[in-house]
Amino acid sequence: MRIRKRKYGPGVPPPQERKPFRDVSRFLKETFGAKSYKICVDGGFTCPNRDGTCGVGGCIFCGERGSGEFITETEIRDQIRTAMEKAKIKHRAEKFIVYFQNFTNTYAPVDVLRAKYDSALADGDERIVGLAVGTRADCISEEIADLLAEYAQKYYVQVEIGLQTSDDETARRINRGYPAARFTEAVGLLRSRGLNIVTHILPGLPGETKEHLIRTVDFLNQHDIQGIKIHSLYVLAGTRLAELYRTGEFEPITMAEYIDWAIYVLRRISPSLVIHRLSGDCARDMLVAPEWILKKKEIHDQIIGTMEANGWKQGDLYPGTACGPQGP
Repeated sequence: MRIRKRKYGPGVPPPQERKPFRDVSRFLKETFGAKSYKICVDGGFTCPNRDGTCGVGGCIFCGERGSGEFITETEIRDQIRTAMEKAKIKHRAEKFIVYFQNFTNTYAPVDVLRAKYDSALADGDERIVGLAVGTRADCISEEIADLLAEYAQKYYVQVEIGLQTSDDETARRINRGYPAARFTEAVGLLRSRGLNIVTHILPGLPGETKEHLIRTVDFLNQHDIQGIKIHSLYVLAGTRLAELYRTGEFEPITMAEYIDWAIYVLRRISPSLVIHRLSGDCARDMLVAPEWILKKKEIHDQIIGTMEANGWKQGDLYPGTACGPQGP
């Protein structure tokens, strides 16, 4: 089957509000009744695969500042106030979710976690409607799940788990530090308390093909999660992945491959999931490769445009409900 690609340019408008998937912006607006935005804060955490608990050096793609290369190290409440003001101006946001992003934000004793989360919510600002924490599946315990459930009595609580892949061999290769079975355990702990889960995946990991990605998506479809982030893998300066790239042991997938793979994820994933991200972000001065990572709008437009042009939508290849136009 020939895949049609819609081009955008003069006289041809880009995709707007209606998208062929459950877009997070629309979901948040419908949930909170206003334009809502996640503001990222650095809580000063580390990771168990950095400090020697289950490994050293962290995941091979992760830089020294974790996932928040754009975050400055200021007090939590100062970070929040600054970010809220910027989001009001740039994104016209009215409601906010505080997102503890850097490293593993449940990797500390419960009293330390409570103090940090309380600090973020201490001002009682009614514009703050949610708390999100980025973490690892092996850093969710009964006690931590109970703590997060306490906050869920007043706020929307979202737990973001960086699974990246369901393949345990790849997990060892990237130094993730835990098997996929721990993800299943974490989902059970969190969902038994009604907490929302967003899972991160990374197409194009070293040694992986589209078949690995398909297995990861099918693995996610077996779990009660509420959202997904599809990240484009990039090579960050100073990482183990940068060394593999320099020696020719790793080559990033092309932009065309990424778009094809991301579309497949969208089509095969459950239609109930909220899509929180379609690509990754990297500071230009820290990027080693590939350059196409910086073309975020073009990536988004091509994903949406190709799906629209072919009549594809989220979940139309979801097992048991596949229907409509078929593609690769």
